[in-house]
Amino acid sequence: MNFFRGVMGGQSTGPQPSGAETIQKLCDRVASSTLLDDRRDAVRALKSLSKKYRLEVGIQAMEHLIHVLQTDRSDSEIIGYTLDTLYNIMSNDVEEEEQDDMEEDNSSKQSDDLGSQFTEIFIKQQENVTLLLSLLEEFDFHVRWPGVRLLTTLLKQQGPQVQQIILVSPMGVSRLMDLLADSREVIRNDGVLLLQALTRSNAAIQKIVAFENAFERLLDIITEEGNSDGGIVVEDCLLLLQNLLKNNNSNQNFFKEGSYIQRMKPWFEVGDDNSGWSAQKVTNLHLMLQLVRVLVSPTNPPGATSSCQKAMYQCGLLQQLCIILMATGVPADILTETINTVSEVIRGCQVNQDYFASVNAPSNPPRPAIVVLLMSMVNERQPFVLRCAVLYCFQCFLYKNQKGQGEIVSTLLPSTIDATGISVSAGQLLCGGLFSTDSLSNWCAAVALAHALQENSTQKEQLLRVQLATSIGNPPVSLLQQCTNILSQGSKVQTRVGLLMLLCTWLSNCPIAVTHFLHNSANIPFLTAQIAENLGEEEQLVQGLCALLLGISIYFNDNSLENYMKEKLKQLIEKRIGKENFIEKLGFISKHELYSRAAQKPQPSFSTPDHMMFDHEFTKLVKELEGVITKSIYKSSEEDKKEEEVKKTLEQHDSIVTHYKNVIREQDFQLEELKQQVSTLKCQNEQLQTAVTQQVSQIQQHKDQYNLLKIQLGKDNLHHGSHSDGAQMNGIQPEEISRLKEEIKELKNKQELLQGQLTEKDSLIENLKSTQSAPGKMEQSLETCMDGESESTTKLQREVETLRAQLNLQSVEISKLQMEKQELLQKTEAFTKSLPVSGDNGTVTAAKPTDIEGRLSSLVQETKELKNEVKALSEEKASIKQQLDSSNSTIAILQNEKNKLQLGLAKAAKEQDDLLVLLADQDQKIISLKSKLKDLGHPVRPLVSNRICPCKDFVPQLYFITCSVSYFFVKCLEIFHFEGAHYIVNNSIWNIISLRFLLYFRYFVYRNTYIPAFEVLSLFIICLTLAYTYNLIFYF
Repeated sequence: MNFFRGVMGGQSTGPQPSGAETIQKLCDRVASSTLLDDRRDAVRALKSLSKKYRLEVGIQAMEHLIHVLQTDRSDSEIIGYTLDTLYNIMSNDVEEEEQDDMEEDNSSKQSDDLGSQFTEIFIKQQENVTLLLSLLEEFDFHVRWPGVRLLTTLLKQQGPQVQQIILVSPMGVSRLMDLLADSREVIRNDGVLLLQALTRSNAAIQKIVAFENAFERLLDIITEEGNSDGGIVVEDCLLLLQNLLKNNNSNQNFFKEGSYIQRMKPWFEVGDDNSGWSAQKVTNLHLMLQLVRVLVSPTNPPGATSSCQKAMYQCGLLQQLCIILMATGVPADILTETINTVSEVIRGCQVNQDYFASVNAPSNPPRPAIVVLLMSMVNERQPFVLRCAVLYCFQCFLYKNQKGQGEIVSTLLPSTIDATGISVSAGQLLCGGLFSTDSLSNWCAAVALAHALQENSTQKEQLLRVQLATSIGNPPVSLLQQCTNILSQGSKVQTRVGLLMLLCTWLSNCPIAVTHFLHNSANIPFLTAQIAENLGEEEQLVQGLCALLLGISIYFNDNSLENYMKEKLKQLIEKRIGKENFIEKLGFISKHELYSRAAQKPQPSFSTPDHMMFDHEFTKLVKELEGVITKSIYKSSEEDKKEEEVKKTLEQHDSIVTHYKNVIREQDFQLEELKQQVSTLKCQNEQLQTAVTQQVSQIQQHKDQYNLLKIQLGKDNLHHGSHSDGAQMNGIQPEEISRLKEEIKELKNKQELLQGQLTEKDSLIENLKSTQSAPGKMEQSLETCMDGESESTTKLQREVETLRAQLNLQSVEISKLQMEKQELLQKTEAFTKSLPVSGDNGTVTAAKPTDIEGRLSSLVQETKELKNEVKALSEEKASIKQQLDSSNSTIAILQNEKNKLQLGLAKAAKEQDDLLVLLADQDQKIISLKSKLKDLGHPVRPLVSNRICPCKDFVPQLYFITCSVSYFFVKCLEIFHFEGAHYIVNNSIWNIISLRFLLYFRYFVYRNTYIPAFEVLSLFIICLTLAYTYNLIFYF
């Protein structure tokens, strides 16, 4: 213990040991001590020395400390000391105490290297990181918190390597996600920092963390901490959310599908009193706005961005952002970021753009938000960053928004300008900025107006109507003329660049605007003079834009002005400038550094106002037109004519293609309808078949009952003898006989009506067939549907035959029942004729009146039942006939398909015959060539070896014998009326298999391949067996 007293500051009589010696002794104590208390005290001493003697402790004690982590996990105190010591060794944020200035300088230089080197040593064994992950499962604060700090340090020093180790570790990410659920805020907050370092630039880990319910937990923490009013914990959570969502489409989709966008709305609910925002609140709100922009960034896939934009509008997030946008007292940087956020939320989304157009500022009178923002953009006293944000917002509002473009241009037209001058419109603000003395306002207004014309030829033509009053007493000047006048006056470079971009956008794809531009005779000489001059580097950009404008005037020229036709303008360029010089000046645009910077992203981000030269959409236009203009300059007039003809033919072709596309869409729609009809008809057919089977069973039951009744009536007639006739005659009343006759007439009338309806339906079916067969669409759809049902043809035929047999049986039964009905009617008529009878018979019949009346009522009931059966059978006959007609049409279609297949089979057989002829010719050539080789003295193998079958004619004879035997066998089947025998005879598969065998045999024989005779015979027997097996399987 004297040793520890000396280390911990106790007095000792001898000389004090150096730091390295003390660390060495402590390491020996950790390695060799058997008592846990001694090892714990030694590790505690190493921890106290690790800050001052970082290098020595790291070199000498790291191995012993790792061994302690592996062996002493049961003691949380020594594990905590060990983790703290390792953290002090590897962290670059260790406190430096009692150091001189020179030592501070040296430590600051070596700190980063030491931490990185010790971290690399520690993670060289992946088991160390896995061990550290397992220690994080301990709930003890003295183990878990140092473990979190140490793992965070490892990720900061060697991030990619540690990320890969954690990624392949089982349940590695899940253990770290449990830190967010820890009830101790210190561990939870440091866990957020750990996940920040873990998810940085690693998409795989980002996905795993997101699917471990990270979004839910982080949003809960932000809500608990007070949203934007929270502290630095909210900032850390927002940074982690940005890591998970930025450039990760999968996580963005998961965030949207999980309805987490709706939970972002309370973040932006600021109060009415916006004065005195704390720095932390500004930071939190700034990160929240950036998180919204991550979800709707223009670099995301269009589909994902559009869905997020719609969700933000539906949950009210866009409305809340617009409230912040129009609120007073909001800090400048938050207002700027809010404008950028609203810009990307509405970019390319028509619903959001329409809502933004309806937002009004809280002023008196209320003004549209667009007008208020444009007032800030053209005001030179506003901050430069804010003006850039307003320009970006205006660009996003007009992006793919032809309705908004029309509204902006309409504010410039004479019919919509407010004559009183009380309210200022967006068009008036743009014109004011376009012609102000501030060059930045000129550039911003020109770019904003160019976006109002982007890909909208209608508004380009409408803008030609704009007239400007330059001064009192002078006639009004068009906007196009005023822009060219300002160009010719030689203003600042930024102003001229903005105006040239506006003119290039205006004239592209608009021949009418080109004609108006060329109509001013001073424009072309000005452009040629600008291009031909040799100016400095600052003016090269203007020269390039002038060359682009002149090229657009040539390429989109419709030759309506005789003095400025395409060919004359090309000659002018060749004489005044030179084609090579013109192309060189045109290339100045794309070679400029500011051009490449603006082409990277849509948002205008410039460090200073002087760098504000190019717009993102204009760079796309230059990229599109540069090559086209270069080609048009070198083309001759004949090539131009050919190109115009090609354009016309392409336009005609496009119109034809669009027409056929519409026709195909209609046909697809009709085909879908026909498929649905076919499916419904199939269902009806199945239902009718089930009904037919039920009716057949019912008819059989009625037949049995009728036969039983007939037998009973016959017995009664034999028993009663001649008395029954008199009883029946006396029992039947004349009223009942007349009633029966009337009922019979009604039945006949109903039968005639049903027959008439049946004929009408038959004619209707024939008309439908004729109308469907005229365009041929029904046949095509049925053919396509029947391509996969060729195997069920025989089944349908059998079903049709069974239906026909059932129909015949039912018709026979109906005829029998009608005959019996006629017999009963004849009997009743005979009874009515013999009604006057003698008195003796009357005495006999009077004896049993009740018995006769009962029999008569039973007969009447039986006749009624027979009438009902006749009616039902007639209806069944009509339905079965309809089924038969549909089945016949199906059979005809299938028969046509069968004929096509037979034609194809015949073609294949013909091709095989031709192949045999070619093989024979080839054999003859081979024989002749072998004879020539023999004549020349070359050794040639014999055509047929002794091991081959002795005669080449044996196999063909065997083939014909086998065919004859098979034919005889099948004919025998025909004698016994087997239905499939004729198909086996005519089946070409058997012939094809046999022919394949012959070709195979001839090939090997004539190629002098040695095949034993028994192998040839066995091969033939196998083919024969396969053929018969196929035929028998097909038959059964």
